[in-house]
Amino acid sequence: MLITRVSVLLVLLITSQLVLALDDVDQRRRMAGHPKTSIDQLWKLSDDPDWRVRQYLGRNRKSPIDLLDKLASDKHHQVRIAVSTNLGTTTPIFLKLARDTDTQVRSVVARFEYVPAEALAVLAKDKNVDIRLEVARNLNTDKATLVLLSKDEQPEVAQTALVGLQRLAEE
Repeated sequence: MLITRVSVLLVLLITSQLVLALDDVDQRRRMAGHPKTSIDQLWKLSDDPDWRVRQYLGRNRKSPIDLLDKLASDKHHQVRIAVSTNLGTTTPIFLKLARDTDTQVRSVVARFEYVPAEALAVLAKDKNVDIRLEVARNLNTDKATLVLLSKDEQPEVAQTALVGLQRLAEE
């Protein structure tokens, strides 16, 4: 009987600690994504063990550029993807992300509507045909990059680049 009561108390204690921990993570995520969170607090959250907290930081348009640069090298690809879609991300950070080892990160960069042409030029030389195709489709791809892609070994990439060149000529 005593063992049963102790077991129940132990289970309740563990469960309550888990709920508190989950609430704490949710609170840190909210702070990481909130535009009024102080810069000092954003930096503290950048070392959070929960990758989703860091992902919220990567999405936060108030995250400073040097913090976004740090997050662009985060170990979790979802954090780097969040940085790649942040409107505050600068060209040097986009260039870093365009050279990312993860195909998903590079793919998101290639598809992002606000990616600078310099990053698209890097991605136009990607070994992955799907990424080169996304670059050919991106409206920010400049003429020089489209000319390069129009000579791609993959017919779909070359054809899409030719359509992009035609669009530029008509503008």
